[in-house]
Amino acid sequence: MFKFIPGILRTTGGLVLALSLCSQTGSIRQAFAEETDLAAESQSTGGKATPTASLQRLLDRYCVTCHNEELNTGSLRLDNIDIAHVTENGEIWEKVIHKLIAREMPPSDKPQPSKGAHNALLAHLVTTLDDAAVASPNPGRPAVHRLNNTEYTHAVRDLLALEINTDELLPTGATDFGFDNIADSLNMSPMLLERYMTAASKIARLAVGAMNIPPSSHIYASPKFVGQFERMGDEFSFGSRGGLSVQHHFPLDGEYMIRVDIDSPRSDQPDDLFQRSIAPEQLDVFLDGERIDGFNIEKPEKGRWNYRKNAFADDAAADKEDLANWWGIRTLEVRFPAKAGLHTVTASFVKRRLAYEGVRPRHYPEFYDYLGLLRNEEPSVKEFQIEGPFNVTGIGVDSASRQKIFSSYPTGTEDEVEAATDILSKLARRAYRRPVTAGEVDTLLNFFTKGQSSGGFEYGIQLALRRILVSPSFLYRVEAQPSDVASGDAFELSDLELASRLAFFLWSTIPDEELLGVAERGELRNPGVLEGQVHRMLADARSSESLVDNYAAQWLYLRNMEAVTPDVNIFPHFDGNLREAMRRETELFFASQIREDRGVPELLSANYTFLNQRLAEHYGIPGVYGSHFRRVDLDDPNRGGLMGQASIWTVTSYATRTSPVKRGKWILENILGSPPPPPPPNVPDLREPSKETGDLTMRQLFEQHRADPVCASCHVKMDPLGFALENFDAIGKWRTESSFGFALDTTGTMPDGTTIEGPAGLREVLRGNADEFTRIAVTKLLIYALGRGVEHYDQPAIRTIMRESASDDYRWSSVILGIIKSTPFQMRRAS
Repeated sequence: MFKFIPGILRTTGGLVLALSLCSQTGSIRQAFAEETDLAAESQSTGGKATPTASLQRLLDRYCVTCHNEELNTGSLRLDNIDIAHVTENGEIWEKVIHKLIAREMPPSDKPQPSKGAHNALLAHLVTTLDDAAVASPNPGRPAVHRLNNTEYTHAVRDLLALEINTDELLPTGATDFGFDNIADSLNMSPMLLERYMTAASKIARLAVGAMNIPPSSHIYASPKFVGQFERMGDEFSFGSRGGLSVQHHFPLDGEYMIRVDIDSPRSDQPDDLFQRSIAPEQLDVFLDGERIDGFNIEKPEKGRWNYRKNAFADDAAADKEDLANWWGIRTLEVRFPAKAGLHTVTASFVKRRLAYEGVRPRHYPEFYDYLGLLRNEEPSVKEFQIEGPFNVTGIGVDSASRQKIFSSYPTGTEDEVEAATDILSKLARRAYRRPVTAGEVDTLLNFFTKGQSSGGFEYGIQLALRRILVSPSFLYRVEAQPSDVASGDAFELSDLELASRLAFFLWSTIPDEELLGVAERGELRNPGVLEGQVHRMLADARSSESLVDNYAAQWLYLRNMEAVTPDVNIFPHFDGNLREAMRRETELFFASQIREDRGVPELLSANYTFLNQRLAEHYGIPGVYGSHFRRVDLDDPNRGGLMGQASIWTVTSYATRTSPVKRGKWILENILGSPPPPPPPNVPDLREPSKETGDLTMRQLFEQHRADPVCASCHVKMDPLGFALENFDAIGKWRTESSFGFALDTTGTMPDGTTIEGPAGLREVLRGNADEFTRIAVTKLLIYALGRGVEHYDQPAIRTIMRESASDDYRWSSVILGIIKSTPFQMRRAS
């Protein structure tokens, strides 16, 4: 039994409990016995009143009084539909179900039916609609689904063992329903098709290789606002500091050059604040973890850059030319041999102990430069440029891409067509996610022949590969409609289509060889096979990576972290390192929940997180050292689960202050599944605390704003949730008073009078709402899995997933398997 938030989700036990009540005629009548006048009316008819008649009278008494032709409250009418024919108005009744579960209908200030009558009505509506969904399924009809940029990138990686930067090749895609894989938003235009053709040409050339590939250069830049005073990640060697590490595809065997731009420190801080060491810096360059070169960078012993005056302070008679070489940007060059293929290139400094007097200044964002403030105390890698190939020695016959492509190789010209047929058939089968037809192979061979005649065997393969990469069968997830299915009827997807849905759902990529083979043999729906494949795929690291990066990061707004810009005057310690740490905490936490197969509600109740020193200091948690993340058990009830993580409360704040409205709205939408309606037009903005507002606190300003009845209807639900979180400032740091110096009042009162006290109190209330939180998580995950918005006819499937996974504590594996076995995932409706 769970106690839901009064006024929002007060129903004890929620939907799962309601479905277990009043499922038969006798229990409905028994429930209505609590309504004395209805019970008396039933007795006057000799107990022969039908359940639907009783339910209709209940609606007339408590609902139709507002939802009628005259008032039309909420643009919803119930006076012109019959509860005896629920399935004829399924969309309307699903809205009613949602309001009943949320206890938002009738409103708290109106007469309320008894709990038994409420549950009886809810159970009747749910049971009727769910039974109808089983008898006549409606799985929906998604649009033809073009691969989004992430899916395209992963598909190329798994098809050709080639990492590409899709951001450079294709325009950014649109989002809808909170996700970027919604089929209706993934349109094709002539310009985009041209970009796909250009991308295919470049990808095919890199994958196959060619001795005539000219030298080119690629610049990799360090994030602008990230300080380089610690080890930067697991790809950097121990004992290193700062730097940049990238994966770069080298097209041929040969020589390459790296030009490393060093960004030197500047400071106009008082000399007595710290004393800078004059020991030389050592920069090392690595290829796949092996050191290939290094440099010693000398500093001048005296003199410093006066950044405000844009001139050198030469009071110590330091040589200006030497100072200019040090205090500017200098470029270091490394020339080295490399084999064709994907390699990791790293440039980093050797970390050394610096002799500072007093407190060492922390790195500040780069946009402080225009203020003339401190930026870096030590040199950093600004960017590096990789150029080549020069002095080519080979085509890279052992590269991973060529091993993927050349499954066979001709011994002479007479064998080239046969080898090409074998190569292209296998590539097209993986790319199209199904066996290829003879006609499709002939089309590819035509391209091969054209390329072969002008550039030889490998150029023919390259040209045919370009054709594969722009084929609709590769770019689109095609689901064919059987010819014997009538218009509007539902039909099962083929095993191959189901395998494709499964792979793009869990991995955001094409099916691997095992899944494709099972589907080709028609065995995917055999008893135990589908479940086995799902568990195998969930055990693969690609599942947690994909679900975190593409599902959780969009559901929880983590992708918005890149765009937040806290005011540097109010939050001077916010920098790129903290931004990245905030996001990484939530990513690692969510991944651990999926990997360890925890229950979905534990996203709110977990008492652990992942921290590095930078974020631990931000939270005030001692004993965490170094830049690497590690699991940390939490004693502070305010920091447990998602509700204590700074990333959530940073993306729901303004640049200068917190926003109880944005935070409350985020909770209603993403935790409680009860989003408020859009604000009415011409609503005045909230007055900001200032000299003009006198001593009014933020809460008092909101109370003035809420005095308008038009505003109050929504703010009465949002504001208490947001005010309970005011201990977290606009970058998620704990505080006891506002940035304007006011003492914080973090109590919140819900519409029915229930009080929430602070983040810990809100967390406990939300933990008691496990059913509804799981429902919104399932709904969001179903949207992501289907690539379309959820409609009213999907609600029976969501309830089925909830019922079946409840017995397993809503574990992620049970929820995901429930989605995969659901009607909307397994079927589609004929056009």
